[in-house]
Amino acid sequence: MPSFVIMEKCDGCKGQDKTACMHICPNDLMVLDLETDPENPKAYNRDPDMCWECYNCVKICPQQAIDVKGYADFVPMGASVVPLRGSEDIMWTVKFRSGALKRFKFPIRTTPEGKAEPLAGCNTGTEDLKDPLLCTEPDSLRYELPTLKK
Repeated sequence: MPSFVIMEKCDGCKGQDKTACMHICPNDLMVLDLETDPENPKAYNRDPDMCWECYNCVKICPQQAIDVKGYADFVPMGASVVPLRGSEDIMWTVKFRSGALKRFKFPIRTTPEGKAEPLAGCNTGTEDLKDPLLCTEPDSLRYELPTLKK
């Protein structure tokens, strides 16, 4: 379900050098189209096949100008997933093939901006890239590695 921009709604984040979707895209797919209309550039997904379908651009767009192309197994049957971003939360509206609607509301943040602790207090362990452990293991798993008895 790669993202796409609804050009009629996009305002290029009002002429800033970097749009919200460009800032948030983890794969750097969103770019401004400066060639078509240099005075009013619009964002677009430069490589939809590489889209991770993370919905970050859809959720952050202040104009709600970004949507995702649904999978062929549910879109033709009338299903959809639509996020609506508010200032404090995101309301997800899911329309099932049966026509039933479900709405879910989630906060945008669970910690104040700039206060999230990426490693959650876990020891990063070894610096060796060849080590089979991930960055915070075994601390993040709350697991003690077994040792051989001598």
